[in-house]
Parts: sequence; C-alpha cells; structure tokens
Amino acid sequence: MALDYSDRTDFDNAGRGLVARLEPGQIKNAEGRVVYDADIYAAVTAGDCPDTVDPSLWRQSQLTAIQGLFEVTDGIFQLRGIELSNMTIVEGDTGIIVIDPAVSMEVAAAGLALYRKHRGEHDVRAVIFTHSHIDHFGGVLGVVDADTDVPIIAPAGFLEHAVSENVYAGTAMLRRGVYHTGMGLPVDATGTLGVGLGSGTSTGAPGLLAPTLDITHTGQEEVLDGVRIRFQITPGTEAPAEMNFHFPDHHALCMAENATHNLHNILTLRGAEVRDARGWSRYLAEAIELFADDTDVAFASHHWPTWGRDNIVALLTEQRDLYAYLHDQTLRRMNQGLTGAEIAEDFELPPALDSAWHARGYYGSVSHNVKAIYQRYLGWYDGNPAHLWQHPPEALGSRYVEVIGGIDATVAKAREYAEGGDLRFAAELASHAVFADPQHQDAVDLLTEVLTRLGYGAECATWRNNFLTGAQELHQETSAAPVASSGMLQALTVTQLFDSIAIRVDAQRAWGTAASVRWHFTDSDETYRMELSNGVLIHYPTQKADPAGVVVTLTKPELLALLAGAGHEDVQLDGDPGNLQTILSLLDQPNPAFAIVTP
Repeated sequence: MALDYSDRTDFDNAGRGLVARLEPGQIKNAEGRVVYDADIYAAVTAGDCPDTVDPSLWRQSQLTAIQGLFEVTDGIFQLRGIELSNMTIVEGDTGIIVIDPAVSMEVAAAGLALYRKHRGEHDVRAVIFTHSHIDHFGGVLGVVDADTDVPIIAPAGFLEHAVSENVYAGTAMLRRGVYHTGMGLPVDATGTLGVGLGSGTSTGAPGLLAPTLDITHTGQEEVLDGVRIRFQITPGTEAPAEMNFHFPDHHALCMAENATHNLHNILTLRGAEVRDARGWSRYLAEAIELFADDTDVAFASHHWPTWGRDNIVALLTEQRDLYAYLHDQTLRRMNQGLTGAEIAEDFELPPALDSAWHARGYYGSVSHNVKAIYQRYLGWYDGNPAHLWQHPPEALGSRYVEVIGGIDATVAKAREYAEGGDLRFAAELASHAVFADPQHQDAVDLLTEVLTRLGYGAECATWRNNFLTGAQELHQETSAAPVASSGMLQALTVTQLFDSIAIRVDAQRAWGTAASVRWHFTDSDETYRMELSNGVLIHYPTQKADPAGVVVTLTKPELLALLAGAGHEDVQLDGDPGNLQTILSLLDQPNPAFAIVTP
C-alpha cells in the first residue's frame, strides 16, 4: 500500500497550539540523574530517514518527538513529548484538573511547573486517571502529596487492575518491558526511536494513590472545580478499566487511549490481559453516538489532538472499523479451521484503513493482534496434538541441532536462509543453536545479525525494540528493569498486599509446613486470618477469633515496613512468632533480569 508522505496534516496538528517547549528537555530526579531526555529524540529524528529505520516508523517517530506545553482549546492544555504519555490540564473555577500524570513523579512535576510558568500558580483541585496502566497514574505524587484530600477519579475496577499488572505480574512485565520499550538501547538510528505510541518512557519514581471517586456507568456526570464532565465507561478495551469523557462546556472529548494515531495492541508484547477487539469497536461507535455532535476537538492520552467534527468522526469511525475488522475476520477464518499464525500470515486490511496513517501498526501490529484475538477465544493451543506437549526451548534446541547434524551444520543452514532473505526462519534456526549451545560464538553472532536486520526493517516500533534488544542482550549481561517504587504499595488494600506475598511462596519448600497468623490492624479495626497450607498462603478477612499460631497487632504502615524487611520489633506479637518467621522465610525473590534470548 502506497502511503502519502506529502500529507502534513499530522505534523500541523502535532505542533498546533504550542505555548512553550521544555528547555532544556532533560528531566532529572532529586539526585541529579536524568530520568527523561526529550531533546535526544528530537535530535535523532531530525533530517531524512536512514537505511536502518523503516520510513513509516521514522515519520511517526518525528511526530512523537514534538514536545512542549500545548493549548488544545480554551481552558485545556497538554504536556506532550516529555514522556511516553500525555498529561492534560483542565482549568477550573479555582484551580486545575490533572488528567493522567505521566509515569513518574519527576516528569509530572516538570510538566506542572512548565504549565504554571506560563499559566500561573493554579492549585490542583482534582486528578483523573483514564485507565489502569502505569503511564497514566504513576506520576501522581508529582502533582499532589501522598496525604492529599484532592479527589482522585478513576473508572470502577481501576485499583484491582492496576495492582494486577504492576504488582502481581510486575516483575515479569517490567523485564519484558525492557524489550518492549527498548529502554536498554541507545536512542539513535540503530537503536530505539520510541514505541510508536510515544517516545521513550521515563525512569523516575512511580507511585499510586487509590481513587476516591469511582466512575461506574456511562452517562455519569461529575462537576470538578466547576467543570462539567460526562463519562463513558469502556472496560476491556485498551485496559480492563478505562473510560472516555466529554467536556460539554468546552466541546472537547477525551478518548483516553481508545483512539490514538496508530493501531494499538490487542495483546501488548510486554504482556497483559487479552483485550476485547469487538467491545473496543462498539465503545468507539458509542462514543460517536454520544459525543460527536457536540465536539470540536478530540484528544487522547497519547499523540496529538484532532480538530473539527468531520475529522473527529472520520478518525473514530476508521478506528472503530479497524478493531471490528480485525475481530470479525479473525473469527471468520478461525471458524474455517485456520490457526492464529495461519490467519496472521496473509491478513490484509481494507485499502482505506491500510493507507490511513492513524491505523498503521506502530505500536500494535496486525500480525500479533490477530494472534491475540485467536488466543482470546481459543487459547494458546492450536488444536494440533503435536503441539500439545512440546519441549521447552533448551530441550527443543538441542534436538533440532542433533537432527540437522550438529551445531556447526545448524548455524550454516541458518546462514543460508539469512543470505536468501528468509530472516524469520534464519532467526528460528539460529535461536535453536543458541539454546543448544549458548557459548557457540558463530551461533550467537549470526542470531545477532539476523535480529538486527529484522529490527531495522520493522515498521512496528515495539517489534524493532524487541529484535534489537534481543540482539544487544546476546552480547552483554541482561539488565534488570527499573523496579516500581514502594510508593505504589501504599495504595494497595491489605488483601492486595497479602496477595503480593502469597505469589512469592516457594511452594515445594512449603509443602510440609503449616503456620497460622491472625492480623489485627488498629488503624482500620480490621482482622485477617492467614494460613500456610499445602504450599499455599491462604488469607481472608474474618470476624472470628479462631486460634492462631501468632496474633500480630499493627497498623497498615507497619505492615508495609515489615514487608520491606524492617523486622517485627515495632509490632505486637502474641503467641509463637515462629509462625510469622516461617512464612517470611519461605518467600522467594523475583528475578528482574531473567534471560530471554539465551537459556
């Protein structure tokens, strides 16, 4: 499909309403470490596209590198290009409403300071989280204090899903996120250029505050600091808990992350719950029905706004059709007996969608989205019994190498495919060789070369980052992803805190061990029972005073300190403290730097 590179509409919109750039573009933490550098993305993407970057991705990277404070419409401003996500500020009667305060507190604080420099020292009167991903709430402590009485508004289910993703599966997702974002790669034409959804992700301190006001249904209207807002709940779309909302007095529509200027993910490569493409499409249709007639500008939590009713309807309509088409055609071919990989191999979009810049696969891709839709309905198993009980990568690699005739023969055959242009199969064979013998330098070098070539040819930024990070990690020690701040833990419920302990129990070591604890929290007057049974840590609130090995009396902050390793000297223990010590001694430590491209 020929793309119209002469169309400069996106560039015009991305620069429209500029108030001021962040100068310099480096944001630092309290110790002076740079947690985000907007300048480097602008510098790297200046000029013509190099041979090492797909031209379409180069164009998108130039757009996402545009940074500063922008006026969206009268009374609504956005900080863009100083973080992966946008932070939006709405002016009210006495102060401001902050929407989606970035990933980290340092970026949110820098964005707020830039706004105040040009618009005055307005106090924050409310904070809105559009959905449960960390780049939309993590910087909250940069705009309000931890003990704030400012209302925090979020869709119902927000806290549950924010914890599920960023705490329960947080280590694995953060490690995979190193590949997803390319955070270990240099920012240049041979490394990362962002993720298509935006430039890089900041590496400052994230936090979390629990919502004080849930949005539970479409049509709910709230007035925050004199600003009327009408909400549309959109669960299961880009996030399990998400919402769009309309400002009727501003004729402005916030589409959260449900309609951005790229094809999004049905299943993000860092890992998440599979999203509902059909529901996503229907909520976009509903948004058109509810809001389009009274909307002059639509903005989102990523990318740049769209102005004019006709343009807004065109954008939302094409985004609506995009997700519906992916869903329906995957299901049609699935019911003809094709597997996810087979459907994805020759899946074509309609020309009108394929040529629309905002539907290009810079962040999600048609290929992995089709496979995700298949997974949502049928799971990982494709129905072929030969694939039901396959060997894991190391065992599989050694067997492939044996069949081919040894490690040297395998590398030679992989090189043949690479030289013939079949980089996909060359990567598969070379990967088998590396898993069979990770010390075989020719295998490592060839896989590095093939992954690099695949990365340079990828239109999808996250594919590029995955390929190039894999190539990088073949030649250096894996680096741990930044660990989420303990500030997030303060917002968790006691049940969620106990859940975060339970998933760390080394079950085999605990099989024959029993222990019980009754926890009483004096600050909330709650009591919980915890039992270690058959390698499982069971816990639940209780009104009963059943016998327990030890009774622990404390406050929630003291529990947080205990979990952080502070010891139990400051809490009251009645009974045998060995019960508590036994449980704590059986907790495993997650590995934030586990291997991915090597055994």
